[in-house]
Amino acid sequence: MRSILMAMSLAGLATSAGATDPAALLAEFQAEAVRADPGFGGFSAVRGAAFFSQPHGGDWQCTSCHTDQPIQSGRHAVTGKAIAPLAPAANPQRFTDAAKVAKWFRRNCRDVLDRECTAAEKGDVLTYLRSLAP
Repeated sequence: MRSILMAMSLAGLATSAGATDPAALLAEFQAEAVRADPGFGGFSAVRGAAFFSQPHGGDWQCTSCHTDQPIQSGRHAVTGKAIAPLAPAANPQRFTDAAKVAKWFRRNCRDVLDRECTAAEKGDVLTYLRSLAP
């Protein structure tokens, strides 16, 4: 019993520290998308690819920094700072820290959309990025 409680405590610490994986994030995005729209039908890599590559009314789009090949490194459009590949297959560290994922989606969606992304948009983009292979 003591070892079970210890394991549960350690699992809780990992979650509270922000450790995660792309599948767990998708599950969270899905739950949020269903709360926002009970008729939500699931994520789409096709919609995610379109979202990623299209302008949304502003000067920037996702490809402005992450390139149209997110399995490759990108470069920040303003600062020129190198950006590691966004696709988890090319960069296994991507989407493994829930706090960083939340921070970067919030920041980048505001840059691209002038608002935060919906859970459905985040899930579509992550589904697309997970579909890419190096």
